[in-house]
Formats: sequence, structure tokens, C-alpha cells
Amino acid sequence: MEFSGETTLKEVMENEKSKAVMEKHIPGCSNSPMLKMGYSMSLELIASLPQAGISAETYKAILNDLSKL
Repeated sequence: MEFSGETTLKEVMENEKSKAVMEKHIPGCSNSPMLKMGYSMSLELIASLPQAGISAETYKAILNDLSKL
């Protein structure tokens, strides 16, 4: 599977390798009680939400690592 900013959080978290990328950049994210609320959202949308607390640099690093999978 090819990952991009349009990939949904659910697609990322259901793949063990991409889930590990998310954990690398956002430790503990896979255990968040809020996780499933974002499953239908794209990574780009989630990263744009201030309450997500994901910096532009972190978002770029996640996409870069996902592109290597």
C-alpha cells in the first residue's frame, strides 16, 4: 500500500509497519482513547487540527517514513 496525506488514520493503524511509524513520531498514539474518533480522517486533516498537537515537522517526518514502506 502507498501512504500519503490522504490516507486515513484507520488504514495507517491497521498496518503494523505504518503503525510503528506513527508510534515512533507520536509515542503512545495507538493507545489513545481518542484514536478511533479519527479513523475516518486523513492524516493531512488530523495534522491540521490544533488539538492533535502535530507540528508541521512531525507531519513531514511521518509522511517521509511512510513513503519508505
